[in-house]
This record gives sequence, structure tokens and C-alpha cells, in this order.
Amino acid sequence: MKSVTLLGRLTACCLTALSLPAGAHDLIAAKNDQIDTAFDIVHANITRQNNTLTFHMRVSGQAGRQVPSATGALAGSDVFSYVWPTTLNTAMVGFDADQGILAMAVTAHPDFDDTPLFDENADGNLANDGALWHSHWVVLVPDEQCGAGALKVADIPTDATPTLPLTWPGLPILLDSPGYSPVLTEQTVAVTVPLMGSADTVDGRYDAVTAGLRVNASAHDPLLCVVNVFDVASGDLSLPATID
Repeated sequence: MKSVTLLGRLTACCLTALSLPAGAHDLIAAKNDQIDTAFDIVHANITRQNNTLTFHMRVSGQAGRQVPSATGALAGSDVFSYVWPTTLNTAMVGFDADQGILAMAVTAHPDFDDTPLFDENADGNLANDGALWHSHWVVLVPDEQCGAGALKVADIPTDATPTLPLTWPGLPILLDSPGYSPVLTEQTVAVTVPLMGSADTVDGRYDAVTAGLRVNASAHDPLLCVVNVFDVASGDLSLPATID
């Protein structure tokens, strides 16, 4: 398990808009026997077709096999995630511009449901689907309260009136619940999403990460911290791959 402080390198990269060297379209990593196979990344890419992006990740074992244990409460609960951090601007998906690191995340968390517009298990209850794998756009920013060099999902201050996507779930963080259904098949996780505006303007870099997040025990700012990094496709969060 890699230290969460590795994410500090991603923060420096994206928030200061460093010029990165040209890289390949795909990320390929060797199998790592020290990582749970459900989170051991061996391949990742982001491909573009017309006005959509498809996020793809392959692990060495069964994707989605591991979900957090339920605690019975929101505060202190855990989130497991497959994440594609990018250099795309946050305005591309309905947030204000330049708010932090825009990432697509496929997550599962049995203690709360943050997709209030969607009934993923089709049982007529919109509020009991958190344990099923689902997708989010998230904005990541550094916060030392989460640990040295660590990131969190950006909190919304109580007096702020930010621009938010129409499918924002109402939590006081920069997180969107757009309802794009991820597909988990054997070793792969994939989700296809539309973009605002023309895909011809997409020019970004990315990495792929598997990670655990945790809701603050006081369920307050910071609300949702990255607490464990299971694997990083590039090995060093250098965002070497370009969107194809």
C-alpha cells in the first residue's frame, strides 16, 4: 500500500499547471503481489469518441470484489474507489473553473447513498444504493488536516455560492452524481461519460489510482479525505498519459 503523501505530487502537478513531457495514451503497470488484486492496476486509459470520454482500468484480479465494511453511520465510514485524476478543467463538467484536480471516480460505500436521483438497484428506494459501484466527478484539493501531503474532496464553505452541476447530490463538497453507470466485468472497470461543449477542445493528461477515502469522524470540513492509496498506475503520479 503506497503512502497517501504520493498524492502531493499530483497536487503540485495540476494546481501549478506544470508542463509535462509527451507520453503514451495508455498506462501499463506490472502486477504487484503486495497489493490486493482487486486494486492492483495493470492497465488504464481514457479514450475519446465524438463528445464522450471512456475511462477504463484493468486490475490483476476481480474488479469490484472488495467493498468497505459497513459501520452503520456516515461519520467515520469508508469509501473504496477507482479513480482517474486528470488535468481537465473543473468547468468542463459544471463546476466553477480552476477549482482543483478534476477526477472521475467509481466508488462503493455501504454507509451512505450519494446518488439521490438514481435507483441503482431498482427497488424503488433512491437512498439505499451506496454499496453498489457508481460514478462521480470529484474535485480534489490538498488539505493537511487529512494528513501530510494528502488530498480531500473539496469542501464547500457554508457562506459560498459556487456553480454546481445539476446532478450535485447536496453534500457540502465538490462532488457530482451524474448517474453514468460503470461496467465492472471480471478484471475491468469502465465508464463512459458525455462532456459539456466540444470534445475537440479536450487536451489533458491523466493517471489511474485505486484508493480508500474516509468520511471525517465529525462529518465536517474536511468531510471526505483520501486516507489510503492502494496503487498508482504510473508508479509516481506523474500523469504521463494523454487522453486519446
